[in-house]
Amino acid sequence: MIKVIAINGSPRKDGNTSILIRHILKELENEGIRTGTIHLGGKKIHGCTSCMKCFENRDRKCVIDDDLVNTCIEKMSTADGIILGSPVYFLDVTSEMKALIDRAGFVSFANGLLFKNKLGNATVAVRRAGASRTADSMLHFFLANEMIVHGLPVIGIGRDIGDVEKDEEGLARAKNLGQTMAQLLNHLDQHPLPALKPEQADERMTKKKK
Repeated sequence: MIKVIAINGSPRKDGNTSILIRHILKELENEGIRTGTIHLGGKKIHGCTSCMKCFENRDRKCVIDDDLVNTCIEKMSTADGIILGSPVYFLDVTSEMKALIDRAGFVSFANGLLFKNKLGNATVAVRRAGASRTADSMLHFFLANEMIVHGLPVIGIGRDIGDVEKDEEGLARAKNLGQTMAQLLNHLDQHPLPALKPEQADERMTKKKK
């Protein structure tokens, strides 16, 4: 069965980012696609320490194993589509989302691009400035992992919880993104991309300079 995992980087579990994610997932569920959501906000999430143990172990895990990141990596690696969501915090993603991007990215590179050819997109809740930069941070994660990004990310305007429900354009974008993602996932399920080559780690990350 086709699966999509959404990861919410907002500390407000039921805030505007969560509302936007729910609107996207609703369209996927309407097409029979199984969905799930992981909330990073309010949890202790470590930043990447650049220890490079993931390149030594190559076990699809981060060596830091006392938070949600390895759970996220596992869910992301078994999903067909990934949605990342974050409110704008000081013109960028939340610290929890940045930690996930850094650590999941390293693990992916160490294990031959775990998320390659999966569908991915992002959603941002913003009050005023910073929406584009925040979206870019998440989109660059998809692009670096050679994922398929189907159109523009969803941006919803609002500050207080529930404000994005008044943003008709933002909600329309969420609906459209969900419908487009469902269409592509169903197409790829019937017509899968060619099998990938055996996984190989990106050795450039660990090579010592002469």
